[in-house]
Order: sequence, then C-alpha cells, then structure tokens
Amino acid sequence: MKYRRLGNTGLKVSEISLGSWLTYGGYVEKQNAEQSIHQAYELGINFFDTANVYERGEAEKVVGEALRRYPRESYVLATKVFWPMGDGPNDRGLSRKHVLEQCHASLKRLGTDYVDIYYCHRYDPETPVEETLRAIDDLITQGKILYAGVSEWTAVQMAQALAAADKYLLDRIVVNQPIYNMFNRYIEKDVIPLGESSGIGQVVFSPLAQGLLSGKYTSPTDIPEDSRAAKKDNMRQRLTEEAIGKVLRLDAVAKESGITVAQLALAWILRQPNVSSALIGASRPAQVVENAAASGVTLSPDVLERIEAILAE
Repeated sequence: MKYRRLGNTGLKVSEISLGSWLTYGGYVEKQNAEQSIHQAYELGINFFDTANVYERGEAEKVVGEALRRYPRESYVLATKVFWPMGDGPNDRGLSRKHVLEQCHASLKRLGTDYVDIYYCHRYDPETPVEETLRAIDDLITQGKILYAGVSEWTAVQMAQALAAADKYLLDRIVVNQPIYNMFNRYIEKDVIPLGESSGIGQVVFSPLAQGLLSGKYTSPTDIPEDSRAAKKDNMRQRLTEEAIGKVLRLDAVAKESGITVAQLALAWILRQPNVSSALIGASRPAQVVENAAASGVTLSPDVLERIEAILAE
C-alpha cells in the first residue's frame, strides 16, 4: 500500500481507504463488516471513513468496535455531520449546536477521544459559514478533531469557507470528499483546480460508480429487486447498455494490463495528483484485497489514451 499527503497537510493516508456507506450496520452482516476492516488494516489501509447518519449511528459503532484492537495512532478515522439525526428543528444542519452535539455523540459511538477528520457532510445554506467554521475550530482546539473537511461542496462554497477562515483566523478546510469516477468527472472543472491552488485534497467516494465499474453487471437486468444496488439512487437508470458496453471494453484493456477492471478504474483515479485517496466500499474481505491491489498500479500513456477514447464514445 502506498500513502499520500492529505491535501497540503503532513498527514499521510493510504491511497485506498475503506468506507461504510450503505454497508456497515445495515445491509452487511456485522461479522463481514469487521472482517473487511481487519483485512484492510492488514493490507496497509490506514484510512477509515464513516458518518453519523449511516444507519443512524450503527455504522460508527461497527467501525469503532472493529478498530479498537489497533493502536489509535496507527490509523486515520473520519466521520461526518449534517444530515438529520432526529426529528427536531436543530437535529440537522451545520449550526454550532448541531455540530458540537453530533461530534460528541459520534465520539461516544466510535469509542474514541478524537477523530482525525470531521466532514461537513453537505453545505448548509441556513447557517453562516463562519458559525460552522468557528465550531469546528473550537473542536480542533479541544483536540476532539484534528482536521476540517467538507463533502460535496462546490468550489464556490469552499472558496467562501477559505476566505472566512482566513478573515477570522480559523482552521482551514484541508479535505473535500466528492463523488468521482470514470462516469462522473464534474470535479475536474473547478473543484480539483481549487484544491490544487488552496491545498485541499480530494478523498473521492464511489470510485467504482457504485459497482458499475466492478465488472459484475453485464446487463441492465442484472440488479435483483432486493439487492443493495437496487436501493441506490439512480443505479438502474445508470445501468444502461451503453454504460455496460463501455465497461466491457474497459475490462478488455484491464485484462491486457494484467489487472481487473475495478483495479483499472481505481488506478485511473489515483493518477490525479490532487486525489489523496479513493474511498472504496466492501461487503466482504475479498473485495478489499482486490481493490487495495490498485495502489501502486501504473497506467501507461497508451492505456490512458485508450481509456479516454472509450469514455468519450
């Protein structure tokens, strides 16, 4: 496993990181979830991601319990705040009240004194950004979180937050967690350029397009009605003959390189210098093994050209 700096910080994170969205505490049995985490750790993955909203805190409990056997300083742990965690008017968003209360609740569920990264899970138009940043800054001062991050914020929103942090001498955002894969490249236009110029690293989620780039789907009818994939937003709409055709051609390129199409897709993402880590999901240890092997894979200029040609079709 290779490691990269998280943005412009001195923190080193594994190129492949392990998430828990739609899996741990929900669709995946606890034993498989814990075994996947242990497999990841053994392979050198030191970066683990969760969120308070994943199964309303259950994912945090699973992740925290599994990691408890390892020295706290040996891994990087991230969680998030924003989405509703109750029915009250203050049980959501990025107000000082919600941020502080949810940080304390997450720490309790995770069974740790601090998290390395605390993400603002979405932008909150109802809360002044300086209020949120001040709450995050206070948590950093208290040692309860070490680095501030955001997820799926626009470049304009992140620039606004950076300006506010500089104006009020608050800790800056150092990491963004956006969706990014071969079929969803919106961050290349302005999010990555902002990241490169301001020191914000990208920890990208859904690098395999929620399984589409794993190569396991060969027909639009391949998703069972009761499967986890069927529950994902727009998965059926994206599983078109055209998309599957592209994946099959990418699979042929991958085989010629001696790797799987999933490893090809991950290696393609990791070629981008502003990407600090690609966040994978796994329901069993074997998936972690396959995806972790993408770290360190070098794609030749010819292979990269062939990939772009296929994606442009």
